[in-house]
Amino acid sequence: MDPRTDDVAVEHFMDWLRDAHAMEQQAETMLTSMARRLENYPDLKLRIEQHLEETRQQARLLATCIERRGGDTSSLKDLVGKAVAMGQGLSGMFATDEVVKGAMFSYAFEHLEIAAYRNLIGAARTVGDTETQQVCERILAEEEAMADWLERHQDSIAARYLELSRVPGAQAKR
Repeated sequence: MDPRTDDVAVEHFMDWLRDAHAMEQQAETMLTSMARRLENYPDLKLRIEQHLEETRQQARLLATCIERRGGDTSSLKDLVGKAVAMGQGLSGMFATDEVVKGAMFSYAFEHLEIAAYRNLIGAARTVGDTETQQVCERILAEEEAMADWLERHQDSIAARYLELSRVPGAQAKR
């Protein structure tokens, strides 16, 4: 059977696209919360805000791909993703090292997104959707760039946190 017309393959592909859209909705909520709370990490705040704009565009691009294929985004998946992200944001508020844990979680989440987009690229190729494949390749490059930035800056974020934690009254966690 040709996977381009196989209903099961196409159905899985559409589910994965909706999952990716929900994932980007979750990322937007997490990044918004993190950017709002950062006070003493200007480079991190700037990069988070830049990636937040990329994330919003990624969600729009995915919605366009889903709609072009005759589907719609999953409101339930989007809502659950946002709720999970809000819970993660709230839990970070109580961590004394919020910024360090946030950067670690963001790094891990970027790799989850990278894996998702690699899967989507292969699936798009399999079902013959070159337009969605190109969109996912573009998004993959942005996610890899963010993960790379976080990887290169984890040590400086931790060092800045330790430096600020020694200063009485400083908000090292933010």
